[in-house]
Amino acid sequence: MKRSISLLVLTLAVISFAVGTISAQNGTSFSDPSVDYTFELPDAKWKMTVKPSAANPNVEFVYVDRLDGHLEVRKQAVSRNTLMSDVIKDEEQKLQFRPGFVAGKEENFVGKLNGSIFNYEFVRAGRPMSGRVYFLRSGDSVYILRFTGFTDKLRSIRHQTDSIARTFAVR
Repeated sequence: MKRSISLLVLTLAVISFAVGTISAQNGTSFSDPSVDYTFELPDAKWKMTVKPSAANPNVEFVYVDRLDGHLEVRKQAVSRNTLMSDVIKDEEQKLQFRPGFVAGKEENFVGKLNGSIFNYEFVRAGRPMSGRVYFLRSGDSVYILRFTGFTDKLRSIRHQTDSIARTFAVR
């Protein structure tokens, strides 16, 4: 009798853990008629702070607090002949004036759209910050997903930033 109760409790614990894990992975989809792209937010903690409109097609999200994780999505028109490394260099030139800026490495990225990732570090209010920028190409456009946050916080949600970029698609 004791053994069957223990087995039942263990089974219920495993089932509740599995259901909790599955529901935690169920995020929400972002799509808006003002923009031509969609992506999945893996966690309900991502909240929209800037809604796209016809006049301003940019969108921004915050993960819990702006310093924990901040996402900006921008679309940049480029010619088909433009190299992704040139787009990244342009972005790096804008970022180099942040206090304590240190450029990181570039990585290739594969998702629904292929592209590159540029990592960097900087300082804000005496605290170490990081940036992770995804450059995703679709024809003559590059979609730029800029993630910033405290270095330790951004590192802890890296699987989420990768997931958002992996699910990013053009309609």
